[in-house]
Amino acid sequence: MAIDWQQYRCEDFYDELFGGPGLPRPAARRLAEYLDDLSNAELAERRLAAELAIKVMGISFTVYSEGKNVDRAWPFDVIPRVIPRSEWEKTEAGLKQRAAALNLFIQDIYNDQKIVKDKIFPAELLHESVNFRPQCVGMKPKHDIWAHICGSDLVRDKDGTLYVLEDNLRVPSGVSYMVENRLVMKRVFPELFENTTILPVDDYPAQLYDMLVAMSPRPLDQPNIVLLTPGIYNSAYFEHAWLAQQMGIELVEGSDLFVADDDCTYMRTIYGSKRVDVIYRRIDDLFLDPEVFREDSVLGCKGLMRSWLKGRLGLANAPGAGVADDKVVYAFVPKMIKYYLGEDAILPNVPSWLCMYPKDRSHVLANLDKVVVKPANESGGYGMLIGPRSAPEEREKFRALIEANPRNYMAQPTLSLSTAPTLMNDETVEPRHLDLRPFILSRGDSTYVTTGGLTRVAMTRGSLVVNSSQGGGAKDTWVVDVDAEAVAQPLLPQSQSQSQGPR
Repeated sequence: MAIDWQQYRCEDFYDELFGGPGLPRPAARRLAEYLDDLSNAELAERRLAAELAIKVMGISFTVYSEGKNVDRAWPFDVIPRVIPRSEWEKTEAGLKQRAAALNLFIQDIYNDQKIVKDKIFPAELLHESVNFRPQCVGMKPKHDIWAHICGSDLVRDKDGTLYVLEDNLRVPSGVSYMVENRLVMKRVFPELFENTTILPVDDYPAQLYDMLVAMSPRPLDQPNIVLLTPGIYNSAYFEHAWLAQQMGIELVEGSDLFVADDDCTYMRTIYGSKRVDVIYRRIDDLFLDPEVFREDSVLGCKGLMRSWLKGRLGLANAPGAGVADDKVVYAFVPKMIKYYLGEDAILPNVPSWLCMYPKDRSHVLANLDKVVVKPANESGGYGMLIGPRSAPEEREKFRALIEANPRNYMAQPTLSLSTAPTLMNDETVEPRHLDLRPFILSRGDSTYVTTGGLTRVAMTRGSLVVNSSQGGGAKDTWVVDVDAEAVAQPLLPQSQSQSQGPR
């Protein structure tokens, strides 16, 4: 047998699959028993099958390195993350609550600003926000939804508490890999899907399409929807093409569109121009419309903002939604939930210190070797300081950055991120840290949350950075039904298991 779970050392952190060596959590027991019965050769064969499937299916991502774009096969681990359905139902409710409050906040910020007038949200924080778009003031999108698609990152600490680490409201990515991970697992371990109740994830493209249809300014059964991509050199181009293909919509670049004198948006086709009703845009605000934002942008289309502001075009996510996609604004989300919904947050934030406040700043500067420092608007794990793993010169660099622009930085304690068993190149299994990115679709009359989400895993021992651009990988995420009365039971040691024959 390739894997001896009795030797799996997971005591130092909360492990998603095991409560201790040889002690699988109830939801993961069937998986652990199955893997326990595989030989070294069988396990190697399954891993090779996954790698070949990824190549055949063309699942890739792009890394920017030394001014070059490098396409790489998607890094994937064949041991899935397992979440019991009962736990997921609470998580799903918390994500829906959070998305509702964030959309109410954005709507308020661009209109009445009641939350500022009532001194719940600091006015100075808004004034210095790099993602606040004055051009959006007074706008009320259809259904009052601004962040139609949100990807919230979740992490679990050593005590098992699940926290929201951040919310991605501008152009959240990764959902295609969530679905493709499942397809790979079905190819590699089809028998597990026959004998385990694993909730599906493949309805996301249909849910996304229905949400985009609901945004159409015209009452059509089949509005014309397009996905606007920056082009083939973008790191997420695989996902852009995949989503367009799955939804049966056109994949376009800015040069394929134009806004006419009637303020409607049109797409150039070989049959002539065709009106566009909804754009799922995968480019940032500042590149969307050279008429309003960056004049030198060739990624967007002149007049798109005018078309949207006059209600003749749906844009997802809405321009300006990034005002809530700010790691400093993030700290106020529990207050937003209380203010707009009159409820306590179901999912807690990670405790945070805001460097804009002198007391918090003093604490952070005195503990740079112990905390994680994040800039307000970076993504992909860039621009961070992980204090316990930093060199003195790095800490001094961040000290200067914080003192020069305290509004742009916040800090959090270094969490002991949960782990899960991960297959190494020598077919041994070791714990690796991970997070989870579920995706939330808001359409006004309903909210949809993916079943689980994209589990990202730090493939390097001890690393807390899960981003694929920095050496991270991914796992399939299983939300499974498990008997509410089930309790953890130890697996038999391999010697006893072998004497009894296959289970």
